[in-house]
Amino acid sequence: MKLKALFLNCTLKKSPKTSNTEAFIEHAEKVFKDLDVSTEIVRVVDHDVAFGNTSDEGKEDEWPDILKKVKAADILILATPIWRGDRSAVAKLVGERFDGIMEEGNEKDGQYPTYNKVAGVMVDGNEDGAKKAISSMIFDLSEHGFSIPVNGFCYYVGEAGPGPSYIEAEGDKHEFTNNMMLLMAHNLVHLAKTLKENPYPTNVKKLEKEAEKMNK
Repeated sequence: MKLKALFLNCTLKKSPKTSNTEAFIEHAEKVFKDLDVSTEIVRVVDHDVAFGNTSDEGKEDEWPDILKKVKAADILILATPIWRGDRSAVAKLVGERFDGIMEEGNEKDGQYPTYNKVAGVMVDGNEDGAKKAISSMIFDLSEHGFSIPVNGFCYYVGEAGPGPSYIEAEGDKHEFTNNMMLLMAHNLVHLAKTLKENPYPTNVKKLEKEAEKMNK
């Protein structure tokens, strides 16, 4: 069963500037490729993504092109650096744009296009904030229809305060981070395969009607 993983790099740095988050992702790519999963990286700031909460904010908005890649993938990994103790503004923007998915339920049962897709989170930085960023992003992804496996995240955080980041600190040799990365990748792949074989039977439209009856 061939799977595809899409990484959205939510760095604030446009290409070709060096991104520690990109280096972190590239290390994770090797793990997914060992699991026979094809990968692609999109650096969000290299695209003209408009602010908003729909799937298309106008003719110059490039989010629809990114969203097509999301819909074509089986696994989505959001990766962000830590800024001001939390996820980057780009990661927050991505979360807001995913709100549009909730208006795209299919005609049959109302499931979003993200149903039966899995998602994980990667966070890197040299200050506190990894778990805060992870919790926010995991909640967003779950609400937007993605399934989150156990241990569906990994992070690297150096010593608190200004100091070396992932590349300079050789974060790829950090045992704790690598262990989390392996758990994340293996569990994402397992859940993706499981959902391909046994997709959610949830009838969103039917349950919405039942909820209306419960209010009477």
